[in-house]
Amino acid sequence: MAVMEITMPKLGESVTEGTISSWLVEPGQKVEKYDALAEVLTDKVTAEIPSSYSGVIKEIIAKEDETLEVGAIICTIETEGGASEEVETPKQEAQAEPEKPEQNGGSLKEAKASAPSGARFSPAVLRLASEHQIDLAELTGSGAGGRITRKDVLQFVENGGTKTKEKAPAKEITSEKPVQEVKKEYPRASNGDREIPVNGVRKAIAKHMVESKHEIPHAWMMVVADATNLVRYRDSIKESFKKEEGFGITYFAFFIKAVARALKEYPALNSTWAGDKIIEHKDINISIAIAANDLLYVPVIKNADEKSIKGIAREISELAAKARANKLTNDDMTGGTFTVNSTGSFGSVQSMGIINHPQAAILQVEAIVKRPVIVEDMIAVRDMVNLCLSIDHRILDGLLAGRFLQAIKKYVEEITKDNTPLY
Repeated sequence: MAVMEITMPKLGESVTEGTISSWLVEPGQKVEKYDALAEVLTDKVTAEIPSSYSGVIKEIIAKEDETLEVGAIICTIETEGGASEEVETPKQEAQAEPEKPEQNGGSLKEAKASAPSGARFSPAVLRLASEHQIDLAELTGSGAGGRITRKDVLQFVENGGTKTKEKAPAKEITSEKPVQEVKKEYPRASNGDREIPVNGVRKAIAKHMVESKHEIPHAWMMVVADATNLVRYRDSIKESFKKEEGFGITYFAFFIKAVARALKEYPALNSTWAGDKIIEHKDINISIAIAANDLLYVPVIKNADEKSIKGIAREISELAAKARANKLTNDDMTGGTFTVNSTGSFGSVQSMGIINHPQAAILQVEAIVKRPVIVEDMIAVRDMVNLCLSIDHRILDGLLAGRFLQAIKKYVEEITKDNTPLY
């Protein structure tokens, strides 16, 4: 018999960790190769972890709702063949990665200097402490033997942990004066209140939003576009289109096409911040926000600039159906370079979106509303829409963002039955 390890898989190009949402097996249970062992949740998708071996579940190491880094051992399986081997979790930390300056002004060397004497930390913990300027002596570890984990550091940041103070002469920490973590006080439920546990997809969304707001310096801008011709065009074809194609055509498909055209013209909006460089993406992959089952999913329309309005409408319909059926795959959810959110479908007329980290911008398409406007010195009732853009101010400035919005406005206002082919 041999004991084999199952580790947390990498479920996306930028995914570094996952949360075990539920175990589908238990110790002593026989499994076949490729059988599902557990459901794992990332900030992008929920997926199943398949077994790499046939055998019997020996030990379940990761707990439900526990977050682990990619490569961490989650369970062991006893297989036939070979001598029996005991699987030991490595007790020593990986070698620290080469030190390098962090964008927030810290370095791994400074993080190590702020750490308690004699303590060992993983490179990930040291890097996070450096980025957020955290004194590791202020944290209480939840890992084995009281070790501080990456999760402890992130929790400390989310709870309002303070930055390290200016260095004072080193003092010996004695047992009489232990350093204690300062924890944020949260409200308590009163009689009659309902407490809703934060787990699963909601926990991943919360973490992703905190990361985006904490790391990205947001800036906002809005323009108003006249969508009267778009409304008339879409309303004139919607019934025949659905009858012929089998799915509906929404205003949203036209807006995504306009955004894809503008991104071709202004590729800086199709970028990602990467520390010491900016990555300007060749492919235009538009993430779209879809609400389903009281949750928010952000699947991706790949190469949107190469698709017709009909093709975009089909993908919107298919991705929404998969979201409602909880069948979105990892491929559906990864690779996005810019996000468009149809907040107008909920009646919103103005909003400031949180950027889908690590992208450079997100566009909120608000509700199309009839308003009195001045047209050729006369008051006319027109279908108007607010287009609200949030940008990463490290990558983009107001001038470029304004030109990008003006391009979208131009493309939207030019849509007519005569000059806008569906196919």
